[in-house]
Amino acid sequence: MDFLGINGGEFIILAILAVVILGPEKLPEYAKKLANLVKEVRRMANGAKEQLREEVGDEVADMDWRKLDPRQYDPRRIIKEALVDDFDDALNAAKGKPEPAPVRTAIATQALTQAPLAVNEAAPFDNEAT
Repeated sequence: MDFLGINGGEFIILAILAVVILGPEKLPEYAKKLANLVKEVRRMANGAKEQLREEVGDEVADMDWRKLDPRQYDPRRIIKEALVDDFDDALNAAKGKPEPAPVRTAIATQALTQAPLAVNEAAPFDNEAT
């Protein structure tokens, strides 16, 4: 198991070097300082998590952040899936299977059913949309 990129053999070598460099007299003192440092870092992380939960809310603090990790998006996979979907659509069209009906919004339906504008008629303008 790797911890900070250090495997078991490297950890043993580092421990032996620590004993040689620090000496057996000072090693317990530094081990205690390291343990206190780890406890302090853990306490600070828990405090930051609680502060985030208080300021933002429980639903955001308990959010699974791994789903938002950009490393999970492989462009090759996304392109491959898009190409396979396009190929499946083309294959279905060649076999004569109907494509699913496109989803139309109310605005698109209105635009399809609206009569064309007269020669000098201005296009409709929506004040709320701009």
